[in-house]
Amino acid sequence: MILKLHEQNPSERKTDIIVDILKKGGIIIYPTDTMYGIACDIYNSDGLEKIANLKGINSKDAKFSFICKDISDIADYTRPISNPVFKMMKNVLPGPYTFLLTANNKVPKQIQDKKKTVGIRIPDNNIARAIVEKLGNPIMSTSLPLNEDEEQEHSTNPELIHEKFNGLVDAVVDGGPGELSQSTIIDCTEEESYVIREGKGEVQTLLSK
Repeated sequence: MILKLHEQNPSERKTDIIVDILKKGGIIIYPTDTMYGIACDIYNSDGLEKIANLKGINSKDAKFSFICKDISDIADYTRPISNPVFKMMKNVLPGPYTFLLTANNKVPKQIQDKKKTVGIRIPDNNIARAIVEKLGNPIMSTSLPLNEDEEQEHSTNPELIHEKFNGLVDAVVDGGPGELSQSTIIDCTEEESYVIREGKGEVQTLLSK
C-alpha cells in the first residue's frame, strides 16, 4: 500500500489509516526532513521485531531512535534534562538533529541501549509529526535497509521505495522526494554535550545558539 500525503497539510483520513496500521503492530516507511525512515509504534514489540528482521539484525543490538511530536513530549520519556540542553534543543527543533538522552522507565527496553540511552528526534516534517500526534505516543524510527550499490532514486523516490518494499512493510507514506542526508547526532548524556555525527543539521548553528 502506498499513501500520498501533502507535507504542508496531511490528510486526516489517510493519517488515520496509517495510525491504525501502527496500532495493529504494522510497520511503515515514511518521510522525515532527512532520509525516508522505517517505523512502528514504540510500544508494539511485534513491530520492533519486524523491523529488526527486515534489517537483518538482532533487536537487542539495534540502535533505534524515536520521533516525538514536539519538545514538550521529550521530557515524558527521559531523565531530567539540564537547562543548557533544553535550550539547545528548543533552538534547533523541529530540525534534522538526533539527541542522545538518558531514557526513563516509559521507554521500552528494546529501544534502549546498554547505557539506557535513546536517540530522540523531532523532524521538521508535518507528516511525521502528524502521525505521532494522532497515534498518541512516539514512533520508533530507523534508516531504511538499503543496498549501497543501488541508485540514489531507490532511497529518495517513494514510488521506487514502494516497489522494493511492497509486501515487506504495511504501507509506504509518499510525502514527495526524500533526501540522502542523515541527521546530526548530539550526545547529551554526559556533563558536556558533543557531536558524534555531523549530518544535515549544521553544527555551527547548534553550538552558536
